[in-house]
Amino acid sequence: MTRPTLFSRFTLLDGAAALVALLALGGVLWSPKLSNSIAKATGVLRPIQLTVDVRNVPAADPVGLIETALAQGNTSIIIRNQPAGSLQLSNILDLTKKLVAVQPDGSVVTAEDPNIAANSILEARFVLHGDGIVSKSGVVLAGTNLKIGTPVELEGSTYRINGTVSNVKAQ
Repeated sequence: MTRPTLFSRFTLLDGAAALVALLALGGVLWSPKLSNSIAKATGVLRPIQLTVDVRNVPAADPVGLIETALAQGNTSIIIRNQPAGSLQLSNILDLTKKLVAVQPDGSVVTAEDPNIAANSILEARFVLHGDGIVSKSGVVLAGTNLKIGTPVELEGSTYRINGTVSNVKAQ
């Protein structure tokens, strides 16, 4: 009589179950929440300030949109179609274009562009605060390098608008 070896006791189903268990363990170890927790504990995360410019966004009530967004206090950010978490919204600056006219006497007169007000267009700069990793290549938020010119989406309960990163500062 021969004794069964260790490998003859395992079936293909046992191998598949072991592979699934290893993949689950790998997913837990490499999850973004766990790596963010580790980064916070080690002090790698630092406060950052991010400004996002939003231009030519049609809105029925641009002023109401700004007030609603400020009242919520935070906004979700999506970078390259990947959710990157939520950042605190500290301010929204009006970037409405101004018309400039030089008068015959040499003085300069400025006025708001009436076309923007008539067409209800939002032009604003969102000032956001949060935590990011500062590396040699810049600020990293949710595994993505943030640089000036990076297209992002800002999302709140009543809006989802496209914008462009206009400034990144590590504090």
